[in-house]
Amino acid sequence: MGIKTVAVYSTADKDSLHVKFADEAVCIGPPPSKDSYLNIPSIISAAEITNADAIHPGYGFLSENSKFSKICQENEIKFIGATPEMIDAMGDKSNAKDTMKKAGVPTIPGSDGLLTSVEEAKKIAKKIKYPVIVKATAGGGGRGMRIIWKEEELQAAYESASKEAEAAFGNGAMYMEKYIEEPRHIEIQIAGDQFGKVCHLSERDCSIQRRHQKLMEETPSPFMTPELRDKMGDAAVKAGMSVKYEGVGTVEFLVDKHRNFYFMEMNTRIQVEHPITEEVIDYDLIREQILIAAGVPISGKNYYPQLHAIECRINAEDPFNNFRPSPGKITTLHTPGGHGIRVDSHIYAGYTIPPNYDSMIAKLITVAQTRDEAIAKMYRALSEFVVEGVKTTIPFHLRLMKDENFLKGNYTTKFLETFDLKE
Repeated sequence: MGIKTVAVYSTADKDSLHVKFADEAVCIGPPPSKDSYLNIPSIISAAEITNADAIHPGYGFLSENSKFSKICQENEIKFIGATPEMIDAMGDKSNAKDTMKKAGVPTIPGSDGLLTSVEEAKKIAKKIKYPVIVKATAGGGGRGMRIIWKEEELQAAYESASKEAEAAFGNGAMYMEKYIEEPRHIEIQIAGDQFGKVCHLSERDCSIQRRHQKLMEETPSPFMTPELRDKMGDAAVKAGMSVKYEGVGTVEFLVDKHRNFYFMEMNTRIQVEHPITEEVIDYDLIREQILIAAGVPISGKNYYPQLHAIECRINAEDPFNNFRPSPGKITTLHTPGGHGIRVDSHIYAGYTIPPNYDSMIAKLITVAQTRDEAIAKMYRALSEFVVEGVKTTIPFHLRLMKDENFLKGNYTTKFLETFDLKE
């Protein structure tokens, strides 16, 4: 695009490729995130001293921080992302659910707000039908959460979940939702401009995940039908229009085995897995973000996948040791190449992976005419990907590409619970 770039970095990232390749680079602090990548005054100072007129927040740290978006506005620096109001509307889960209900987007049936008694819980469960799940409003990490399959289990489950939440978070308040069995996690990519137009760019299937961290994504989803794609695409566009969404974003859904879909949350930023969407519709999403921020209108038409793409996240983790992080020095590196193979990364031979941040070191993307071809290409590319000096998730992905259920497209968010990963 001919736009000059400034990279900001912490001292832990001084040797990272993005620092070397940017037109200018500014150090914003020491390794801890709170002193560097979350340090708003340092980032604004870096923009001011380099005379930058926009900030792209990436997909972590401050990318969905409404306070940061507002401070950029106040300093007359364009935040390449959603406005503070949009981030606030979609960032709070109960807020977002209400907004979606009003916009006519399907949400998971459940209690309106917090439960006041076991009796109320029983009434709601009867209405939305078992199985149901009770969750602590202050919960996290699976605590204060119980799945209930029949009425006889409800009282004991409700009371124990509430007690657990009270002990862990000092708040025993509970709410109830219909429990979605064997769900798939399917998200719809959207883009909206400053003139009220919103379009969708079809789906990505992100169901293969560990502890809610995605490991592999693909588009189109092997579970998708043209009718479901249109319905989910329309719902995602409605979601974007309801908050007058500006920028690119993702509307995330849970889809049950009967292909009923329910709004889960919205990410008001670019996603890690955006390259697979780019590959199947030939559309540069980062360029689009910059154009939208500059006030250029979008076409408004929806986009549909013409090819099949898969992304494997290559993390510096030991898959045979419960995915334990494996920072350290990369002694040898060889990345695969060729038609339909893309590697997005910041590493090189001799680079030391710091222990301070997320362990993802590369994204390997393959694109082909069919799903079978994309899988075959991915297996070959993974076999050629050499990273020595640290453990990586490459052996996990090689195993995945040969898994019978995966090859049939038969997987849900529970996939890894039964996946055999022995060394």
